[in-house]
Amino acid sequence: MARAMFEYTKTVLKKVSFNSELFCLELKKAVKRLLPHEINELKIWLNEFVHGKPELNGCLLLIKN
Repeated sequence: MARAMFEYTKTVLKKVSFNSELFCLELKKAVKRLLPHEINELKIWLNEFVHGKPELNGCLLLIKN
């Protein structure tokens, strides 16, 4: 079940990546509902995903804490 939430989170983040505000909001939600090891996985995925998308780089600060 937990893995499904991680995959769902990635899907949602991909879909809202056109808008940095929505992306940040969904990222905040993800940090609240994912397990600690999934958050670490999400950090890795995000670093690759936002590469070349400078408008989303600011949102990474939400997960660096």
